[in-house]
Amino acid sequence: MSASVAQVVTADPAADPLWRTLANRPGASLFTSPPWIAAVCGTYGFTAESRIALDTAGVPVGGLSWVTVDDSRGRRLLSLPFSDRADPPVPDTAIWDLLFDTVDRGPGDSPFTLRCLDDSPAVHGISLRATGEAAWHGTPLDADVDELHRRLGSQSKRNIAAGERAGVRIEVRDDLDAVRTMHHLHVRLRKNKYRLLAQPWEFFERIWQEFAPEGRCVTLLARHGDQIAAAALFLEWNGVLYYKFGASDPEHLEVRPNDAIYWSAIQLGLERELGLVDWGLSDLDQPGLVRFKSRWASEQRRLVTLRTGVAEQQPAQREFGDVLGGLTRLLTEPSVPDETTARAGALLYRYFC
Repeated sequence: MSASVAQVVTADPAADPLWRTLANRPGASLFTSPPWIAAVCGTYGFTAESRIALDTAGVPVGGLSWVTVDDSRGRRLLSLPFSDRADPPVPDTAIWDLLFDTVDRGPGDSPFTLRCLDDSPAVHGISLRATGEAAWHGTPLDADVDELHRRLGSQSKRNIAAGERAGVRIEVRDDLDAVRTMHHLHVRLRKNKYRLLAQPWEFFERIWQEFAPEGRCVTLLARHGDQIAAAALFLEWNGVLYYKFGASDPEHLEVRPNDAIYWSAIQLGLERELGLVDWGLSDLDQPGLVRFKSRWASEQRRLVTLRTGVAEQQPAQREFGDVLGGLTRLLTEPSVPDETTARAGALLYRYFC
């Protein structure tokens, strides 16, 4: 074993205090936090597992968490499903390799997938190989509001001013009705712009239940006149404000409601004395979104997808994937009511991990 590790134990990362200790250490992210894991697993019926390395005093020095999914798409291990990333809270590559070696991948050595920032010790481990990349953006809250405004891109500053002239108002809400408003807009945007289903309302409700009691779930609503022009859900964990979900109404984009929300989020982070606004994952095939976030972020990194060998799909699994894609296209047709699309997401979204 690594010199600093006396034993490796098994734990439920949604409930075990040893995992919570790791999840509250500097650098640990929202997506390995107990409330996030509880919300994901509670919604989709998953069971999370973890391995925790303890030193000779019984203090946790590193950990790895994952979920095993076994459905019509095959058996696979994910760290963690429906998460931007799940950087394992480990101090070095030696402890990462030690922990990964304890994972039982089951019959056929089921594939294991992890997404993390490019400086994670897992990137240099011996077990996984890089298979994809995405963009990550963040804004350190290391100055006062005037200095942070000065650092913004010129286009962002113009858009903030345009929104103010148009009378865009930001409501900072912590109630479940605000989350529901955001979810309605989210379903409509994913359906009409991307031809994709949205995660079910139950997931958003569970997120609120897990984070709201401690004031860690905030919804920002951009109002133009008596209409909601845009909305975004932010979660707070470990000194960071995370932009997790957002959507806007195309009919109001000329008043720049998304810029108003982003600027309000930075100010909210300052008010809460947080250290960073995490703008999350952006796929590289969405250059418009990457450019938009780049105007706000002073830190830009890469998120790396790491995998073990991918198991060959069986014919029935390929057929199920084709059917799932066909159903998604059918249920996101413009003629399909938004409520029907939302219900379809509740039924089918679990298979997209």
